[in-house]
Amino acid sequence: MTPRERVLAAFDRRPVDCIPTDYWAVPEVTDRLLAHFGVENTIDLWPRLGVDKIINIKPKYVGPPLVDTDEVRVDYWGVERRRHEHPGGVYYEISRWPLAEYASIDEIEASYTWPSADWFDFSEVADEIAKYPGYAIEAGYMAPFYMFNNARGLEQSLLDMGTDPDLAQYIIDRSTDFLIEYHTRLFEAGHGRIDLTQVTDDLGCQHGLLISPASFDRFLAKPYQRCIELARSAGIRVFHHDDGAMAEMLPRLVDLGIQILNPVQWRLPGMNPIRLKQRYRDRIAFHGAIDNQYVLPFGTLAEVEEEVAFCISALASDGTGYVLAPCHNIQGITPVENVIRMYDAARSIGRR
Repeated sequence: MTPRERVLAAFDRRPVDCIPTDYWAVPEVTDRLLAHFGVENTIDLWPRLGVDKIINIKPKYVGPPLVDTDEVRVDYWGVERRRHEHPGGVYYEISRWPLAEYASIDEIEASYTWPSADWFDFSEVADEIAKYPGYAIEAGYMAPFYMFNNARGLEQSLLDMGTDPDLAQYIIDRSTDFLIEYHTRLFEAGHGRIDLTQVTDDLGCQHGLLISPASFDRFLAKPYQRCIELARSAGIRVFHHDDGAMAEMLPRLVDLGIQILNPVQWRLPGMNPIRLKQRYRDRIAFHGAIDNQYVLPFGTLAEVEEEVAFCISALASDGTGYVLAPCHNIQGITPVENVIRMYDAARSIGRR
């Protein structure tokens, strides 16, 4: 099977010749792996690592000029991020939330410019996809709650849901309007070659949910339904990334139509992968699960292999329905040897 055939078969819960793999990492890790294998481009890295790799495609931004320096970045939503360095690498953390200072819908309407799909050039999307004929293609990112958090700040957005629900719903709905406009054009530009898209949010933390199921039903269920229906009507699989202990929300998400769950942080409360597979094996596939809070950065080679074996036995107990990957970006403190062992073990164990 080609990487694309293998990944899509697993996502569709069909037979595979071996368990497929994907790769998420911070740039520092990728740079070290390129140097280790003596290759210059990531397209040459994937076969060296034995990774099936899902390729992400984006249209070109052509809207109002953005700030993009070594120290400060401002995206097209107006979210400002500043550079922070630590031993594991460089991160850009939010330093300004564009809607944080507004107190009413009228103030936002009078002063804030919402992003527009006209700010993007979709004309080269098909050509970009054509560069990767053997790989599964991901395009798009719809995250109504995350974009609300980024616009208002996490704490304020959570307060808004309780103290100013009309304002909260307005921001979520306006954000979703843009997402629908943008992704309608993106999916059309893909000419049927986009395999999956993200309808995604971080609804969990280390110990439970960030918001209640009732709040999800009130504020997010309809925006999610709009996004999921748009993707599925275009024949595109719905990939849902959701960090943390979010199992309590999963029945709603599955009923709404998600098809792939990531990252499956299986050491957290309620996230037992054996039970998740037993309950949802006929409705969703799984992606991720390899622990990068302890095992990948700090574990021994034997522990990495044990982690791979367990995740495959739990999430691919029927021989399919699972794409093995780190449960989030592999961090810069992770030894190259552990990354290589993860994929070597996946190839070996995944063919048994």
